[in-house]
Amino acid sequence: MDISSTKLPLILIFVLVGILLLQFITNDNNAPVIDPETCELYLLDSQINSKHYLDEFDSKCLDFKNLNK
Repeated sequence: MDISSTKLPLILIFVLVGILLLQFITNDNNAPVIDPETCELYLLDSQINSKHYLDEFDSKCLDFKNLNK
């Protein structure tokens, strides 16, 4: 297949859209989230719409907050 082919852009678009869909499908919804106020990691509980804190802190967030003082 030549790089100047008219089919190549279509094939690349389909491949990139397929990769994007695969990323959305395999996205982990239970990934820890960082609380911007306390830098503490938590999980979102979708059944009761609340935060479950893990008693762990993000070191990069804490360092950034210390720089702003």
